[in-house]
Amino acid sequence: MNLSIIVPVYNEEQTVFQVVKNVASLSIPEVNIAVIAVDDGSKDTTKKELEKAKAEIKNLEIIRHAVNKGKGAAVQTGIKAAKGDYILIQDADLEYNPSDIKFLLEPVLDGTAKFVYGTRLRRMPNFLRDERTPTFFLHYMGNRILSLVTSLLYGQWVTDMETGYKLLPRDFLSKLHLHARSFDFEPEITAKILKKGHRIIEIPITTNPRDHEGGKKLVALKDGPVALWTLLKYRIVD
Repeated sequence: MNLSIIVPVYNEEQTVFQVVKNVASLSIPEVNIAVIAVDDGSKDTTKKELEKAKAEIKNLEIIRHAVNKGKGAAVQTGIKAAKGDYILIQDADLEYNPSDIKFLLEPVLDGTAKFVYGTRLRRMPNFLRDERTPTFFLHYMGNRILSLVTSLLYGQWVTDMETGYKLLPRDFLSKLHLHARSFDFEPEITAKILKKGHRIIEIPITTNPRDHEGGKKLVALKDGPVALWTLLKYRIVD
C-alpha cells in the first residue's frame, strides 16, 4: 500500500520539524509512506523548519499557500497532490502520536475496513490528565455532544467525529466536492462518508492535548456551533 500523509501547517515552528520527521520515518510492513506538508501561509519560522526537514527527508513534499486559508483548504490542497492509495491527516503539533498510525492501518491491510478514525474518546473523562482544566473538559464535552449528534443524524455510532486522525481512500476523497475551509472539514467529511453508506471503524489512540497557550487553534465556543450547523446542513444537502 502507498500511504500519503497530509500535514496541514499554520504557525507550528516549535513542532513541525519533529512531526514530519516522525511520520516520514515510520516503518510499517507493506506500506510506502510519502509526506505532504501544506504550509498554510505561516507567519513564523515554519517555512524555515520545513526547509530544514526537506534537507533530511527524501519522502517529504512541501506545498505553500501565499495566505492563510484554513485547515480545510490546506487538507484539500494536500488531497489534490496525494498519489497514495490511502490518505491520512496528521496535525502539525505533537498532540497525536504517529506510532498509533500502524494501528489505524491494520483493519485496512487485513481488508476489514476502508474508513478508519482514531478515537480519543472511547473512555470517561480523565480529570488528572486529558480533562485536567475547564477548557479541556469543555472540548471533551463539546466533542462528545457533536459525536452523539453525528450518530443520531447519520445512523452509525461514532465516538470522536472531531478526531484529527482520519485514514481514508484517496479515490473516495478525490471524487468529493468539499466546501470546508477551516475546522468544519471534520464534520463535513464525516457527514459525507456516512451519508454515502460507508462504515467508519474507530481505533483507540493516545494523545497529549495542548491548550491555547500551547498553540491550540480550535476554539470550542466558536467552532462548536459551526460544526453542529455543518452536520445538520449535510444531512439535508450534498
